[in-house]
Amino acid sequence: MTADPTMPSADAALFEVPTPVDELLRLAGAFTRHNDALDIALRAENTAPDAAHSTSARDLGGGVLKVLRAIQDQRLHPSDDLTRAQVRLRQLVFLTVSSADQPPAAARELTALATKTVMDSTMIVAEETLRAHSKGHHAAGADLTAVQKSALTEIARGHVVANSTLGREYTRSSGSKVLMSTLRRLEAKHLVSRTAGTALPAYVGGPLQDRVQLTPAGITALGAALTRPEPVRTAPKVTGVPLVSPAQATARSR
Repeated sequence: MTADPTMPSADAALFEVPTPVDELLRLAGAFTRHNDALDIALRAENTAPDAAHSTSARDLGGGVLKVLRAIQDQRLHPSDDLTRAQVRLRQLVFLTVSSADQPPAAARELTALATKTVMDSTMIVAEETLRAHSKGHHAAGADLTAVQKSALTEIARGHVVANSTLGREYTRSSGSKVLMSTLRRLEAKHLVSRTAGTALPAYVGGPLQDRVQLTPAGITALGAALTRPEPVRTAPKVTGVPLVSPAQATARSR
């Protein structure tokens, strides 16, 4: 399995304490890479269980358990949505750990919905966190445009890959479209990165594509945006036209 580029550095950890939303976003990326690796193994017709895959699966299962404990420690309002999200995450632990000793085809089936499950839970936890803490979680560099926030969310969902043909770069998304121009702006802000040749081809016989994923800074920025209330937009103040009395009107007309 590929290394986890979303793990924060030791220096970053001294200044930022990851929230459960941040940890869920990191897990979503890790599951996407895990499944990408299984897809490539299947493409190479590898049928035997792989030690690296087994280790990755067990680590991911442990990561989900850890974030479940963090969610419980937040003592959020016990809504039905939050309860269902926690149940789905516990089911994901079982499926992921069970996949550890399976051949690639069976393992891939067991974790097929992993990223979606984690991201759906992320949105629920973020909403409940926002409800519990109206001021939200603010982090440096978290100010995003609506387009950037949408793009980061699509990337976190594992929907976005990049490639090039005849020297021209382009993106592909299985969800909302993320333009190459948007991707480049996010890369310039160090919020996303591409890992070459880690995603399946766009067509049979085509080249492997580049997976686009959030960086540690991207995880922090999106986590902050998801748990921070939208700014209240007030209508511009309109200065009224002063009223003119009949006497003044008569005087002005003379």
